[in-house]
Amino acid sequence: MDGNANKITVICGHYGCGKTNLALNLALESAREKKTAIVDMDIVNPYFRTSEYGALLADAGIRLISPVTANTTLDTPVLPPELNSIFIPSGTNILIDAGGDDAGITALATVSDKLASTGYEMLYVINRYRILSQTPEEAAELLREIEGASRLKACGIVNNSHLGVETTFDTVEASLPFAEETAKLLNLPLLCNTIPDFAVGARTPKSDMKIVKRLVKFPWEDCS
Repeated sequence: MDGNANKITVICGHYGCGKTNLALNLALESAREKKTAIVDMDIVNPYFRTSEYGALLADAGIRLISPVTANTTLDTPVLPPELNSIFIPSGTNILIDAGGDDAGITALATVSDKLASTGYEMLYVINRYRILSQTPEEAAELLREIEGASRLKACGIVNNSHLGVETTFDTVEASLPFAEETAKLLNLPLLCNTIPDFAVGARTPKSDMKIVKRLVKFPWEDCS
């Protein structure tokens, strides 16, 4: 592989599954070793977007590519002009935080040909505790809709089952059979099961558990 080639990873999943929090964690992890950029392609949902964490990303030296409408009151979604720059080889790890579900992820279809020719990985994030994706069958069908709308194919699954601040070690552990069955239905590898750092407690994480920080918070949590 060309040492100057970019590694592009698309993070997709149902609205509210926690993909933005995962994308931020992966970006911060990547930035410790390599030049990193994150693309906010959620041009439908105005909440819980990577664009809201510009300062955090800037402090870590991570380039943020966000929609023209990000952090404004404009209603018309516009893909960022800088989006084409991710296809220019620069030795950068690039994470794309895609919109939720088939409606939000259709923006990816506009660059699907370029992604296919450049090379990409698409991770499907699942959360057993989100409505409309609480069974393996529902989660599998949702990915089929996402793949159809984006014209891209997932290569692996990340089990990010959580209940926000109510998440415990047992919350995550109880979701493991759901994640394994979803992966089996889709014939995709289950890459890892995430667990928030605050939920670990005195327990010992399993070898396939990835500890993540809770970076994405509700708007009112920043109010004093």
